[in-house]
Amino acid sequence: MTEPSCAEPAAFGVEQQPLREIERDGVFYTLLGTAHVSRASMEAVTELAASGQFDIVAVELCPSRLEALTRKDKWENLDLYKVIREGKAGLVMANLALGGYQRRIADQFGIEPGAELKAAASAAKEHGLPLQLIDRDLATTLKRSYRSVPWYKRLYLTSGLLLSSVSSEEIDEEAIERLKEGDILESTFTEFAEQSPELYAALIDERDRFMAARLRDENRNHAGSKVLVVVGAGHLEGLASYLAEAQEDPQEQVETLAALPPRSLWPKLIPWAILALVLTGFFIGFSRSPELGLRLVAIWVVINGGLAALGALLARAHPLTVVSAMLAAPLTSLNPAVAAGMVTGLVESWLRKPKVSDLEQLHADAMTLKGWYANPATRILLVFLFSNFGSAIGTWVAGFRIFNVLS
Repeated sequence: MTEPSCAEPAAFGVEQQPLREIERDGVFYTLLGTAHVSRASMEAVTELAASGQFDIVAVELCPSRLEALTRKDKWENLDLYKVIREGKAGLVMANLALGGYQRRIADQFGIEPGAELKAAASAAKEHGLPLQLIDRDLATTLKRSYRSVPWYKRLYLTSGLLLSSVSSEEIDEEAIERLKEGDILESTFTEFAEQSPELYAALIDERDRFMAARLRDENRNHAGSKVLVVVGAGHLEGLASYLAEAQEDPQEQVETLAALPPRSLWPKLIPWAILALVLTGFFIGFSRSPELGLRLVAIWVVINGGLAALGALLARAHPLTVVSAMLAAPLTSLNPAVAAGMVTGLVESWLRKPKVSDLEQLHADAMTLKGWYANPATRILLVFLFSNFGSAIGTWVAGFRIFNVLS
């Protein structure tokens, strides 16, 4: 293998683009570091891919991100009923929030973030070159990032992501510079990553290791091949280092970094502990007197159901959805397998099924808070989120109230 070195870019007119050349296991890699909001980067990618010097093109994309860049009808086929039933509403909201942030950049600067990655994929197809998608799946990265921070920071992280998509402020120069050095994930979460080594590892370092392992694994039988690797400039040094020096088995490394870390035991136990404590409170109340027992049940139903219904109201849910929140939350809070938002989201999606035109506007409406409320599809997701949040608060408030009455 060879150490990372600077290539000679002059022949391709890409003097401003950082390049590294690495030979590993008989495969010759040219790593091109790009700016995700730069036309020059897009032109450099197109020029290098068309040069005839490369046998393979690899890009910092996973299949879902490639689909997001190339399929304009992606959201038109969204089945929200299925999304909520399968517990993927949070992931869809995160994708929409990232998409809203990207659209704001596109509107402000006239170029879509990731346009050079899309150009690399298009050039590979045009010139008949194999395309390797080397980045980790976006859902896995988001989940590993989310689980890497303490529970009390997760709400802050989630709210920051949503607010970044609907802010009316222009993207400042500092954020654009971060995009020139990294990618949309890093730019969105930079404020949090700087304060959390665990989050930085999940967003950046792990992906550098993953992409290096993917390249080695994909090309283990391609000795003599020349591979053009297109990645954000912020990944260039880390990827070059791991590609040149990593000694782990690449397939095992990919499997390890693609796996979701096991959930902590205590979050799984909390819902069951709440169930046990509430039922114990009911038992104590009824053992003292039926009137006290019924009073405790009423406290649980009114507070838990009321706050879940308030959450649905704040999301501007259909009146029948609000009623379903009131009725479902006291029961779902006693069943760790079902969340109140699953019930309200399904009811709202049945009562106000989005039209094709609503789904066509989904990406654009996700750019503003007004759009999230106006579009029936995004409003369903808000109903899911707010009623869940209301029920969670109601569980704690009602629980403390019950034991105050008993004490």
